[in-house]
Amino acid sequence: MTNLDTRNFTKSPIPRFPYEEALKAILPGWDMSLAFAGKVRAKSMNVALRNKDYVPNVLSYEVGTKSGEIVICLEVAKKQAPDYDMSYSEFVGFLFIHGCFHLKGEQHGATMERKERLMLKRLTNR
Repeated sequence: MTNLDTRNFTKSPIPRFPYEEALKAILPGWDMSLAFAGKVRAKSMNVALRNKDYVPNVLSYEVGTKSGEIVICLEVAKKQAPDYDMSYSEFVGFLFIHGCFHLKGEQHGATMERKERLMLKRLTNR
């Protein structure tokens, strides 16, 4: 059974998106924690988890067998959405999809991006 636990550590509302449907489609049977974080929290997690000293738009990592966490920085997502020709809500959903595909073992590249865009289109009818 797929389970999604969502937490918002920001003052911003969570953008509407079918997160649970995306999770079930990409990682069926996974338990996932989805956290929305501010810049300070996202950057400190990026330093701790990846030894990278910048604010990421999304972080994803496994915490156990078929269990993971995805952290999305809403401030960065809001700023970057126009660069991807997406609305803010769509882009946050796209970042969630991106994190799920990484947890599935996908690597950056044209194949992953094609799968991400197809999933976004399927979930948003865009």
